[in-house]
Amino acid sequence: MLSDLRAHERSIRSLYGAEGVLLHIYECIGTRSRYFVEFGARDGCVESNTAHLRIDHGWTGLLMEGDAERARGPVRNEFVTAENVNALFARYGVPIDFDLLSIDVDGNDYWIWKAIQGYRPRVVVIEYNIFFGPSVRKTIPYDADFHWDKTPYHGASLAALQQHQQEIAGDQAGADEQVATDLQQLFCLMQVELGRAA
Repeated sequence: MLSDLRAHERSIRSLYGAEGVLLHIYECIGTRSRYFVEFGARDGCVESNTAHLRIDHGWTGLLMEGDAERARGPVRNEFVTAENVNALFARYGVPIDFDLLSIDVDGNDYWIWKAIQGYRPRVVVIEYNIFFGPSVRKTIPYDADFHWDKTPYHGASLAALQQHQQEIAGDQAGADEQVATDLQQLFCLMQVELGRAA
């Protein structure tokens, strides 16, 4: 059912085929709230993991982008850090349980995900750094003011993100440890009951 997500890759507005993968995941697990949070959302349309769900499938949610020149329309201009992520979720009324969290800030992705407390996304999509290699657990040191300089030095390795997902799975009742990768993105199914579509 969810074993070969690469077969479902299809890009409409995102990079790397994320929309097709996400549509397939939700065909399998169903949706509950059709609510998303995406940061690193750019303008909310170009290279956005949630744009297709929002524009073409009626999903709603919170879009945040740290670059003021990119943030427009429905996108909130917020520079998300480990220190402010929970306060931003509270400020914008993010529900405790929601369907999708998409993280792509080209830097502190791992640290921000690790800092999220009290919120339970069912699926997490997060970019990983291919230059660190797939099996080494590595992340850049946390720096709240980090801005990507377009070099290979950013983010976290696939193994570091998988380890964090497994730590969360151990803490949350009903968390599922299935993880699927697609090029530079990791798809984590966190709170799912397979075969029980809502």
